[in-house]
Amino acid sequence: MIPIANPEFGDREKQAVLDVMDSGQFTDGPQVREFEAEFAEFCGASHGVATTNGTTALQTAFEALDIGEGDVVVTSPFSFIASANAIRFAGATPVFADIDLATYNLDPHSTEALVAEHDADAILAVHLFGLPAAMGELREIADAHDCALVEDAAQAHGAAVGGTRVGTLGDAACFSFYPTKNMTTGEGGMVTTDRDDVAAGATSFVNHGRDPDRPTYEHTRMGHNFRLTSFAGAIGRVQLDRLPEYNESRRANAARLSEALSDLDGIETPVEPADRRHVYHQYTIRCEERDALVDHLEGSGVGAGIYYPQPIHFQPPYEDSEVTAPAAEYAAESVLSLPVHPGLTEADVETVIDAAYSYGGT
Repeated sequence: MIPIANPEFGDREKQAVLDVMDSGQFTDGPQVREFEAEFAEFCGASHGVATTNGTTALQTAFEALDIGEGDVVVTSPFSFIASANAIRFAGATPVFADIDLATYNLDPHSTEALVAEHDADAILAVHLFGLPAAMGELREIADAHDCALVEDAAQAHGAAVGGTRVGTLGDAACFSFYPTKNMTTGEGGMVTTDRDDVAAGATSFVNHGRDPDRPTYEHTRMGHNFRLTSFAGAIGRVQLDRLPEYNESRRANAARLSEALSDLDGIETPVEPADRRHVYHQYTIRCEERDALVDHLEGSGVGAGIYYPQPIHFQPPYEDSEVTAPAAEYAAESVLSLPVHPGLTEADVETVIDAAYSYGGT
C-alpha cells in the first residue's frame, strides 16, 4: 500500500536526539531557542515562540493578542477541529464563514459580511492543504474593521503569497510539527510574529505566565506549561534544513499528478493562484463519487485520505452554531487526498495515476 503520509527521520535527527541526551538539558533548552530563531528567520518573522503542538500554538497566539471572553473570531468551518477549539479554549466564540471552493480557504466576501455583522475581534485564516488563504484581501478586511488577523499555517510551512512566506502575513501565525506535516518534530508547534508585544505575551503564556526578565518564580499572568522539549527542538532544526527539499518534492509530485489527472472526467484537481505558492501538505481532489473512488484506490494499493469528512459545524460541540456554508459542506462530501509526500518514488506516482485512470466511475 502506498501510504498517504510517510514521515522521514534519518541519521541526523537520531544524532540530534542523542546530543540532547548527552547535554542533560531536556526541556526548553538551547536547542529550542535555536529552533525558534531559525524557524522565524525561515519565515521572515522577527520572533518565533515554540509550543507543544499546533493547537497550543493557536491558543497561545489568541492569548497573546488578548482575544478572550466575549470576543468573536471569524474562521473556516472546513478545517481540522483544532482551529475552532483553540478559539474556545481562549474563551472566545468562533463564527464560521464559507470557503472559496476553488482553494478551500476562507471566502473573503463571506468573511467580511460576518466580521461586520458580529463586530469581530479577529479573523483566523486557515492555509488549508498547504495553499495560503487570500491574505491580501483578508488583511484589508481586518484593517478596515480594526480586528486582528491570525494565520493557521499548520499545513503550510514554506508556502507563500507574492513571494512572502506565510508566518508574517498576519499579527501572528501558528504552525504544527505533527508527524504528517511538511516537517515534523514528532509533536510541536510554533507561533511567529513581527510584533514584540505578541512575542512577549506568547513567551510568557507558554511558561506558566512567567516574565523572563523577572526571577524564576515570579508569574505576572496566567499561563500554561506549553514548552517544547529540547529533543523536539533539535529534531526540528534538522527537519527545517530539509524542508525546502521536501517541499520541492511535494510540488514536483503534485505537478505530475495534475498533469495526468486534470483531463479525467469527474475529477477536479487542485489550483494554485498565480500569486501564491502551494506546498501540498495534501494533494486534494474533488469527485462526486468520492467514497467509491476511495475504495477503488485502496483496492489498487493506493492510500487515500478524506480531510475533512464533515465541516466543523456538523460536529457535536459546534452543531448549535448558525452557519451558512454550502461550499464547505459540499467540499466535505466530495474531497479526497492522494499521496504526494516526498517519500514517493516516480513509480509510486505513476501507480497513483494508473489507479485513478482505472476507476470505472470517472
